[in-house]
Amino acid sequence: MSELRIFYKDKEKIKISKSLDILPKIEKKDIIWIDLLDVKEEVETELEQFLKIYIQEDEEMEEIEMSSRYMQTDDSIVVNSNFLKDTFEICPVNFIIKQGVLVTVRDDELGTFNETVKKMFVNTRNFPTGFHVFVALMETRVEYDADLIEDTTDLITNLSTDINKASDHVDEDILIQIKDLQEKVTIIRQNVMDKQRVISNVLKCDFFPKDLQARLTMIIKDINSLFEYTRFGFDRLDYLQDTFLGLVNIEQNKIIKIFTIVNIVFLPPTLIASMYGMNFDFMPELHWQLGYPFAIGLMIVFTLFIMLIFKLKKWL
Repeated sequence: MSELRIFYKDKEKIKISKSLDILPKIEKKDIIWIDLLDVKEEVETELEQFLKIYIQEDEEMEEIEMSSRYMQTDDSIVVNSNFLKDTFEICPVNFIIKQGVLVTVRDDELGTFNETVKKMFVNTRNFPTGFHVFVALMETRVEYDADLIEDTTDLITNLSTDINKASDHVDEDILIQIKDLQEKVTIIRQNVMDKQRVISNVLKCDFFPKDLQARLTMIIKDINSLFEYTRFGFDRLDYLQDTFLGLVNIEQNKIIKIFTIVNIVFLPPTLIASMYGMNFDFMPELHWQLGYPFAIGLMIVFTLFIMLIFKLKKWL
């Protein structure tokens, strides 16, 4: 869905327009935020000319290395960051802040942006410039990441319960679930690390409003706490993986134990049958009327004797 939203100040209120026609009618200092959601190139070109900025293409945003996702000039900041969707798919977002005006460029719908818009209209005084909107977006994003970590933690807890219930019978689906959760935790950690680098670089900006630095510092602290939660998630998943592999080994040992017992139980009867299957001229039992019952009885006696030994040793 393509959408253009221009947030601007009108006296004490924040208004929104979905058309570029509003730009010549308002002063640049009144523009707070321009949000571009999968818009056409013509719209981007017109904005570039109006604000004297450069809007990156999707391919450029995706190919930028993490260490190069922050750029600063004399009067502007350019930030490229990856935002996670609920499906754990990555959506690149380009932030441009120039002379207090924030421009965001993205291709997918994100709950972070919608939640920030709600905050803007609930308390308009807290959003006088695009710098304030940027900080609010980052705060909301970290909150969303915390929710993702919490949801993933619940999934890990449920998986642990499932493993306990299935201790007598484990299957490969559990191992696949562990692998999927490990990938999700890894993606979340990378996403959180991305925000940490962005905020750390923004804190070094000399023209970023000083009154927002305390909030940026708080975001860094929140991100550090999220790192602890992701590490805890990794540790739990490693423990569950070791538990699962241990249960698999126990199950395999039980199977091997059964085969071993069967082989040992049938070994004496096989030996007796082999002896009486030899082609010797002198073998008295061959002409004995009770020879066959005697051989069968001998097999049974040895089998019962071995099973009794196993029972006394508690191997059965």
